[in-house]
Amino acid sequence: MSSTAPASEPTDAERTPSGTDARTTVAVLFGGRSSEHEISCVTAGGIMDVVDRDRYDLLPIGITKDGAFTLQADDPSVWALRGQELPTVPDNGTRVRFPLSGDSRGFSVELPDGSVESLGDVDVVFPILHGPFGEDGTVQGLLETAGLPYVGDGVLASALAMDKHVAKAVLEHAGLRVAPWTTVLRRQWQADPVDVAETVAAHGFPLFVKPARAGSSMGVSRVDDPAQLGAAMDLAFEHDSKVIVEPRVVGREVEVAVLEGRDGVPRTSLPGEIVVAEDGFYDFAAKYLGGDEQLLCPAPLTEAETDEIRSVGARAFEAIGGAGLARVDCFLTDDGFVVNEVNTMPGFTPFSMYPRCWAASGLPYPELVAELIELGRAAVR
Repeated sequence: MSSTAPASEPTDAERTPSGTDARTTVAVLFGGRSSEHEISCVTAGGIMDVVDRDRYDLLPIGITKDGAFTLQADDPSVWALRGQELPTVPDNGTRVRFPLSGDSRGFSVELPDGSVESLGDVDVVFPILHGPFGEDGTVQGLLETAGLPYVGDGVLASALAMDKHVAKAVLEHAGLRVAPWTTVLRRQWQADPVDVAETVAAHGFPLFVKPARAGSSMGVSRVDDPAQLGAAMDLAFEHDSKVIVEPRVVGREVEVAVLEGRDGVPRTSLPGEIVVAEDGFYDFAAKYLGGDEQLLCPAPLTEAETDEIRSVGARAFEAIGGAGLARVDCFLTDDGFVVNEVNTMPGFTPFSMYPRCWAASGLPYPELVAELIELGRAAVR
């Protein structure tokens, strides 16, 4: 199979569900137990706002921070981002029940008074969960065990891409350039922080300290001198027991959105570029709460550079065994592209890079949502 993605956007035939005009019921899973709970809620609101109601019925299943599966409002305004106020899933006392066997797609809900009501059959599940307990293969395993079709990457690709250490090793094995890194376990840091500090300092400063299995830049710090390292490591270990430390890669931050092809060949968008303030980096607040960053879609690249990053994106997607969608983040250095990471459930709010890249490539947000739903329905796991 060729890993070079076609330049054109999906055709009308590709975007149209096969068969009949029957409505499709989509269970949207959002919220969750990770530190990215709130952004997942914002994404849910964005999808509720644009989904084609003539084709799709939504079943909003909000997962509380304690892990309770609850029935929530199908109302985009409830989940909207208001200034710097982020929505969360409230525990309203309902409990959504998944199908009781693999030969059923019937969902039900237990109400606060203990009575149970049917929610009908679900055709496909859309897990828009970021970070652990959602983007890492755990929910995907639950859905596969229940025999439910779902949108996005499978168990292995989700788990692999979530672990930045493992993902780098796999991408490097596939012949892709990745940023240098050192992996540090919590027990190593606790046992001998001086030795760890000396090891990571060999990369040179500034350093970036990241939880190995988190997303949306949660717990990420820039370290400009050795005195800042301890606080950065402690912050990262609040989010994960495994941390990676990387030197600064001098280059432009360029990303490409990947969409599974109907013929098995990955489709890639025009690339986007993140332009951050001098000496800054693209952290959680900049992504979602406003900052000095600029998102340029399409990125101002040469034709050759555009072709190269689209090829890199497709190769990275295939290297992890991707399905559905992913965003491949790279640095464009003087020596070419270096892969930073692969996100299997990238930021998906209407103003996030992934949908913006596809919109610039001719696939607007509502059509992108529909295409992902149809890919999920047709997926063979």
